[in-house]
Amino acid sequence: MNRRTAVIFLASALVAVPAFLNVQPSYAGKAEVFTGLIDSTGAGGYDVVAYHTDNLAKPGNEAIVAEFEGVTYRFINDANRATFATNPAQYVPAYGGYCAYAVSQGYTAKIDPEAFSVVNGRLYLNYSKGVQSKWQKDTAGYIAAGDANWPNVLGD
Repeated sequence: MNRRTAVIFLASALVAVPAFLNVQPSYAGKAEVFTGLIDSTGAGGYDVVAYHTDNLAKPGNEAIVAEFEGVTYRFINDANRATFATNPAQYVPAYGGYCAYAVSQGYTAKIDPEAFSVVNGRLYLNYSKGVQSKWQKDTAGYIAAGDANWPNVLGD
């Protein structure tokens, strides 16, 4: 076997072995807060206070915003923005706004802002309504697993 063939073989093995063993990929370099739906905007642009006060997912207004830890959050009105300003940490989503179910399973995933739950005053977002349905079958267990996994799922 020549050097080039050996390198190709080794590279193929490095790709195939983790897939065969079902090893999760590394997430080094993930941001602590998911802002993938709208650049630099948390919760997909939805009003994080409305989740708590109205138990509804409401898209925020891009003109009514507040910043917390370098992330912009949108609100439906000035009152919600003012409420957020009194204690932002109370309103931001758990696990940096990544899918709570995914974090409980040891990885991160984007979210659907309309797939949410507020449990004991904490906002949890999910990847989809289907994932949310699974999440609701053992919310306490998934929260315990998510808490144990967070923030390690972000990588080194």
